[in-house]
Amino acid sequence: MADTKPLLFEIGCEELPPKSLQKLSISLGNNITAGLREADLDFAAVKVYATPRRLAVIIDELCASQADKLVEKRGPSILAAFTDDGSPSKAAEGFARSCGVTVEQLGRLKTEKGEWLAFNQNVQGQPTETLIPELLQKSIQQLPIAKRMRWGSGETEFARPVHWVLLLFGDQVIDCEILGQKTGRATRGHRFHAPDPINIEQPCDYVDSLLKKGKVVADIEQRKNMIRKCAHEAAAAVDGIAHIEEDLLEEIAAINEWPVPVTGNFDPRFLDLPVEVLITTMQTNQKYFPVKNAQGGLLPHFITFSNIESSRPESIQHGNERVIMPRLADAEFFWNQDRKQKLEDRVASLESIVFQKKLGTLADKTRRVSFLAEHIAGQMQVDVSLAKRAAMLAKTDLLTDMVGEFTSLQGIMGRYYALADQEPEEVAVALEEQYYPKQSGSATPTTQTGQVVSIAEKIDTLCGIFSAGLIPTGDKDPYALRRATLGILRIIIENKLDLDVIDLIDVALAQFSHDFDKSATRQILSDFVFDRLKGYCLDKGYRADEFEAVISVKPGKPLDFMQRLQAVKDFRQLPEAESLAAANKRIINILKKADGNVAKQIGTLVEAQEKQLLADANAAEADITPLLNNKNYQAALYRLAQLRKPVDAFFDHVMVNTEDQELRSSRLALLAMLSDQFLKIADVSKLQS
Repeated sequence: MADTKPLLFEIGCEELPPKSLQKLSISLGNNITAGLREADLDFAAVKVYATPRRLAVIIDELCASQADKLVEKRGPSILAAFTDDGSPSKAAEGFARSCGVTVEQLGRLKTEKGEWLAFNQNVQGQPTETLIPELLQKSIQQLPIAKRMRWGSGETEFARPVHWVLLLFGDQVIDCEILGQKTGRATRGHRFHAPDPINIEQPCDYVDSLLKKGKVVADIEQRKNMIRKCAHEAAAAVDGIAHIEEDLLEEIAAINEWPVPVTGNFDPRFLDLPVEVLITTMQTNQKYFPVKNAQGGLLPHFITFSNIESSRPESIQHGNERVIMPRLADAEFFWNQDRKQKLEDRVASLESIVFQKKLGTLADKTRRVSFLAEHIAGQMQVDVSLAKRAAMLAKTDLLTDMVGEFTSLQGIMGRYYALADQEPEEVAVALEEQYYPKQSGSATPTTQTGQVVSIAEKIDTLCGIFSAGLIPTGDKDPYALRRATLGILRIIIENKLDLDVIDLIDVALAQFSHDFDKSATRQILSDFVFDRLKGYCLDKGYRADEFEAVISVKPGKPLDFMQRLQAVKDFRQLPEAESLAAANKRIINILKKADGNVAKQIGTLVEAQEKQLLADANAAEADITPLLNNKNYQAALYRLAQLRKPVDAFFDHVMVNTEDQELRSSRLALLAMLSDQFLKIADVSKLQS
């Protein structure tokens, strides 16, 4: 077995951006893993560690050197390697030079296809310690650091100023310079509890040494579990339950190396504020965990975490209570002030806020969304007046002080203020639901008015931004149009709404008066929407060829699309499916070669098999018509599957392209009729075996 040792690499620096810490840590581990594989260095496992002041990686059982390997190069063929008089050609000499030898030192390689010049050389593997510094430098350069910093007089760049670099292979330091620091075996513990250097003798000591000598929990997942456990225990001590959201949990773990829970209290009068306001204030501004009772209501307590064991924890508690008091008082002030003006009285002020320079103000957007909402509500046969009212008020809460302070509360505060204004409850709820679904997998609107306004708002944004030429490219999607499009599709599909997205695109585009190519934009938008639908369908377990079979017939209604897709998925399980898919492919190819010269009427047929196929196809047509009217695509495809035998018999006994022009015309018309029956549902010729 090859000699192996563990490797430890740690970058010690100023406090890293908490929201980027875990991403940087995972990326460093992945980059190093890729580098080891590229260098042909075997290892057992890679484990990453991250705290506010460090990124670290431990590699278990890393081989001491690369394995020796035989390098084999094939050169020019013998025919091309030598001239007629047997002297080496320029091709042979060039190949020899590239290998560092003479032509006479080259070997030969014989295969079934001929003989070539060849070069074989045993290359000794390099020691791991000579490869690691460059590998680590490359891994660091590839980190997704949004903005790199320089410090001092050097040219070194990193996310934060670097103070030390630890690099051990087994019990030995790999001497080099990384990020402007000479490597060593010293790490640092907690900034206040253990500020002196801590020597690590070998990688396996790292985690325990930091914990016992440095008061640092190196593993971010372990810290998250500690924080979660301590928060629940602290909440239970005040007869509550900690409200823990994963994003905040990760952020708190990223700002604490030694998390110590602290329970604080606030004036119960603030419980009269909307619960979302209190939670947002505590989580966003203060990084506190709110505390709830068993019924889900808030209690006047919070849990925070200190990165230090204080001899006077009550001072930390009182300090946090003093800090949150003005925050909650501000929120109370905003709540009281905002309700002095009704939402409908804020509509005129939307004229002063630009949505997008080509698309006008928020007032312009409101008018467009209101028009779309009326159209969609009519299609859905729901209360148009409620939809128009909700659309008119949809953006008014953006003008409130509360939403100005906490932008994440847009829509939520609209609901509260609308209820305070005695708007219909369905309108109030729609003001919040216009932003649903908020993220992948989250809930879609539950009310019909919410569904209408959410679709209208997203369609207007999607069409408007595309018409302005701001089409998402690569990772750039500043208006979150991919998410908006997926939201439209999910609302329609998951709530079983019989809406045509192409029709909605047409209605939305017709409202814009600026100069743009409507036809081209319509096509680009259609492709964009159905690309998102494809991703949705693949995530649901459908196959790409099933999607292609349905998209080929261009259904515009997402719900109808999904019904067809499920029918195709079920159809392919039938024993007749493969044969019929192949037959449809053959039919389409024959019709393509006919170059569109296919008669609509089927004339005289002479062979028994083609007469039988016509009779069976007519019978199938009669049977599937009511099924298609009821969108029972599964039953329709089951019925068409019964045509397998007459279709097979037709192709076994009938020549379509006969020299008899009249007969060929009839046979082509028969095949066209058969193809059209399937194409009323999907193009099953797209299915792969």
